[in-house]
Amino acid sequence: MLRLILRLRPASGLHCPRALLLGPATLSTRSVPGTGSLKRLHCAAGSRTTCLASGLSHRGTLLRCPPLTGSHRSGRFYSLPPHQKVELPALSPTMQTGTIARWEKKEGEKISEGELIAEVETDKATVGFEILEECYMAKILVPEGTRDVNIGAVICITVDSPELVAAFKDVTLESLQAAGVSPSPVASTPPPAAAAPPAAPGSSYPPHMKVTLPALSPTMTMGTVQRWEKKVGEKLSEGDLLAEIETDKATIGFEVQEEGYLAKIMVAEGTRDVPLGVPLCIIVEKESDIAAFKDYVETGLSEVSTPAPAPAAAPAPAAAAAAAAPGPGTTPAAPPAPRKGRVFASPLAKKLAAEKGINLAQVSGSGPDGRITRKDIDSFVPPKAAPQAVTAAPPAAVIPAASAPAAAPAAPAGTFTDIPISNIRKVIAQRLMQSKQTIPHYYLSLDVNMDQVLELRKDLNNEVKAQNIKLSVNDFIIKASALACLKVPECNSSWMDTVIRQNHVVDLSVAVSTASGLITPIVFNAHVKGLAAISSDVSALAARARDGKLQPHEFQGGTFTISNLGMFGVKNFSAIINPPQACILAVGGSEKRLMPADNEKGFDVASMMSVTLSCDHRVVDGAVGAQWLAEFRKFLEKPVTMLL
Repeated sequence: MLRLILRLRPASGLHCPRALLLGPATLSTRSVPGTGSLKRLHCAAGSRTTCLASGLSHRGTLLRCPPLTGSHRSGRFYSLPPHQKVELPALSPTMQTGTIARWEKKEGEKISEGELIAEVETDKATVGFEILEECYMAKILVPEGTRDVNIGAVICITVDSPELVAAFKDVTLESLQAAGVSPSPVASTPPPAAAAPPAAPGSSYPPHMKVTLPALSPTMTMGTVQRWEKKVGEKLSEGDLLAEIETDKATIGFEVQEEGYLAKIMVAEGTRDVPLGVPLCIIVEKESDIAAFKDYVETGLSEVSTPAPAPAAAPAPAAAAAAAAPGPGTTPAAPPAPRKGRVFASPLAKKLAAEKGINLAQVSGSGPDGRITRKDIDSFVPPKAAPQAVTAAPPAAVIPAASAPAAAPAAPAGTFTDIPISNIRKVIAQRLMQSKQTIPHYYLSLDVNMDQVLELRKDLNNEVKAQNIKLSVNDFIIKASALACLKVPECNSSWMDTVIRQNHVVDLSVAVSTASGLITPIVFNAHVKGLAAISSDVSALAARARDGKLQPHEFQGGTFTISNLGMFGVKNFSAIINPPQACILAVGGSEKRLMPADNEKGFDVASMMSVTLSCDHRVVDGAVGAQWLAEFRKFLEKPVTMLL
């Protein structure tokens, strides 16, 4: 189980470390606080201030502020065209700051959906940071090599059109900071005649700590609460496991660092697709404060996420009119016409709509300025066709008996079982489909004589038997693959859209089958490790993978992948490339075959193993792939050469 230490802090009110205060000019901007997802905030002139909380603080609420009057220093900033401010996300559970290792895009370049814009060095590993919407790089605010950049800091600005890039030529990080700070004296003055806003959730409760769902992997957008390890009222000691969360990568547990009592569980066990930042539970310091949270409701969250009531109330009069006049001539209202022009929707809403086959033009958005959110997609009901709705009321009472058989072609009960799709399975499906659809695969196969490997393995196992080490054939395959990657570095490369990255170390991913799906833990620096070290690493990684205890940096990355199904009796197969890697080796089983030999019998019996190398033709040409296989076979047919 992965242990994520969450530092919890009292939530006596909503803390907003960053605020965008809007002046007389209308500002349309998007903020990117998470892992590459874009959040568009549309604010009217001087009427709203949107506060974004980062880390484990509250998700964010709309605070009403008075119109800004007078002049201010940041007026030039507010006149900028619509843009998106990209913030540094938390790319690992323990990340607090990061280093911009490399910018993959330059100012003015187009960024396609899913493309990497930067590489960020965290406290765990160097992680790619991608954007989920098509845009253009307008301004890089944090140069390459900048160290200790705080989470939530604005690192660049993107725009939707290349014509807008020039407007951000002179924008600096200081000007952005000044724009957010200068109007504060005006904003701090409360409106004299306005009614007091509702109290922030938790402001009238005893001191407490809210635990919100954090980003447990760079690509995580939501999670599933699999299991609560503690019940309401139980004491939490330092280091106690609080809950298990299923992410898009693995099932991860996290613990609290400070003592307290679990006062309220706000997300029940088994709840699927919980968005990041949603409060999961409340912890108090004193046992006597538990009762105060018995009927606690997260009002602040409901105000933000609940759609505006006006659109929902519109169908009610139409329904009442239809019920009052159920005559034959009654015709229902025509389905709403699709919206014209650009449709604004969150990246998650676009993704869900594509999966469900929903036309976004038909969805009514409940977000700011009609922006479509995930909740709009979940609650969307496709409009019914007019002929189906025009039915007279009197005949309807006679038809039920005849219409019943028409609705019966459903499969008989008990003939199938619907298995819920886990977050891990969803990600596996998406990545494999993306790989097959976007990567030009080709396949090279050959047979390897494994006789000398089997003899050497037997001798070495006798030598290390006292150390409880048992070498497998797979350990020799990993070592030979790593050395072949050094001989043919083109196969140890990655396609990065604008460049081909040739890696100087071999971090070898090994496919492991688990109950929840396929995962590829990494044997780091496999080219310099001995067979015993590789065997130990693979055994430990496979055990942790099956128990769901892998750390994110142990399965994210890698430069080359091996998938071995030989132990299941599979002779040969073709594997799907794990992007952005360029190759994956599919290993089949060994079998005895008659081979021509220069002896009295004219033949010999050899253990032959079939392997198939899947290559990305954008990176590896056919001759290069064949050269890699030749080196791989040479190392296995003469394993002593791996010592050179």
